[in-house]
Amino acid sequence: MTDTATETVAERIARILCRHKVEFIFAQSLPSAVILAAEAAGIRQIAYRQENMGGAMADGYARISGKVAVVAAQNGPAATLLVPPLAEALKASVPIVALVQDVERDQTDRNAFQDLDQIELFQSCAKWVRRVQVPNRIDDYMDAAFTVAASGRPGPAVLLLPADLLRAEAAPTASPRSKCLGHWPLDRTRPPEDALNEVARLIASAKAPIIVAGGGVHGAGASEELTALQHEASLPVITTNMGKGVVDEFHPLSAGVLGSLTGPRSLGRHSLPLIEEADLVILVGTRTNQNGTDNWRQIPNSATVVHIDVDPIEIGRNYEAIRLVGDAAETISALRMALGRVDLARRHRERARLEERIAAIWSAFERDRRDVTTAASRPIRPERVMAELQSILTPDMTIVADASYSSMWVVGQLRAPGAMRFITPRGLAGLGWGVPLAMGAKVARPQNPVIALVGDGGFAHSWAELETIVRMQLPVITILLNNGILGFQRDAETVKFGRYTTACHFADVDHVQIARACGCPAARVEDPGDLTDLLERSIRAPTPMLIEVMTDPEAHPPLSLFANMDAAA
Repeated sequence: MTDTATETVAERIARILCRHKVEFIFAQSLPSAVILAAEAAGIRQIAYRQENMGGAMADGYARISGKVAVVAAQNGPAATLLVPPLAEALKASVPIVALVQDVERDQTDRNAFQDLDQIELFQSCAKWVRRVQVPNRIDDYMDAAFTVAASGRPGPAVLLLPADLLRAEAAPTASPRSKCLGHWPLDRTRPPEDALNEVARLIASAKAPIIVAGGGVHGAGASEELTALQHEASLPVITTNMGKGVVDEFHPLSAGVLGSLTGPRSLGRHSLPLIEEADLVILVGTRTNQNGTDNWRQIPNSATVVHIDVDPIEIGRNYEAIRLVGDAAETISALRMALGRVDLARRHRERARLEERIAAIWSAFERDRRDVTTAASRPIRPERVMAELQSILTPDMTIVADASYSSMWVVGQLRAPGAMRFITPRGLAGLGWGVPLAMGAKVARPQNPVIALVGDGGFAHSWAELETIVRMQLPVITILLNNGILGFQRDAETVKFGRYTTACHFADVDHVQIARACGCPAARVEDPGDLTDLLERSIRAPTPMLIEVMTDPEAHPPLSLFANMDAAA
């Protein structure tokens, strides 16, 4: 790289990225000055086809790698396409630094080509937005962007870079910076001892305590601490959709995902009383959002609520709670120490009975769904697809789902055989993000299998990225559930209005041909008996794979929204 005494701002940015241990940048050659400098510095560009997908790739990478992801884009329409994935990252607490080119400084507000008020554009979907105006402040602003993204509640930070600024000379800094800020969480905070001791006493004396764990546990890397707390204090754990996999779901005190999956044939139909009967609810890293609480109906008014969260604003948003503000891993570790100073005899006496109850819940769930998980019918039931995937599931895999029904099949039908990663876009839940999230996850852990489960509706948003998968040599396995419809749209409209719009049905599409045209191996499955062998061969193969499964359009997950309709069927 150019001598630091004569380097450009773009070259200085590349050097700063290297200081923050950035290995990949999700981009499409723009801003060209930055990408050229980054590649010269050894940073690999993951060249997406469209910015919406590139932002989702960065999201998946950050969730799995424990590093701040970097995505780059041109000004104008490219920048606007970054808004949806950054909004997802903001809601889902995922750290991304977006480097967005802007028009030259003397062209602002003159109707220059692709000029737009990009500060205003990104204000609603980022924690922090700045436009760099002075070359000698680039170190300050770059470090600020990484700090904002990775500290407190993580989220996206946007740095706008005028094109002429990138070509300008960056003078040597008077106070050189040396810290690496590219990991997350950047800070590990914990609550005061008196608050921890109070909660420890409440746990020891509670009749029916329960933990509800959300995606913040994954973000903090707190799975081991939570598992230890579950075991040492004999506490049952249920999770939100985003929290799936924070504990081993075969642990005798794990009751799986609850949320809105409470209809017929659901696990939640049997596990719901665990929280309805609770006198102490311990929330960990969850926003207490609509889907995670089934329209805020599941936490009983009579229960005492304890909320552990790094974001103080989330505590008490929907449920008045005892506040434990802090990083989930640090806070749980401190709480475990506090529990060592109280008598947990009551918790341990209840353990055998509680384990029997949770085992009965899982057994009842298996009985309820056996007809669909073993169905040999055609088109194939999605539950049968999940049963075949379950048979080869291992903790080193990353399972990614698209929004809508794909997420519900994954969180509601698979059972985690250990603490492991499931990625579901539940911040804004945009269709089409399953494939790019999986691509980012594969970049983060190239040695581990990554399987994406998507519907044909969502896949239509992202199938151009099959070419990226092939070109970037990312052997992701994509299971495409092709039922020819927008399932949730049709079913929700039917429940609410008794009819549905003409947009819900698609023309026949041969996705296998699309994949093969991109150089991606592909196969169509119409017999459920062919699934397991194909999945096993795909995992062993060093190439990507698209498995198009022709599925039953009448099947839908057991959401509470459809409970009455299903009960009457």
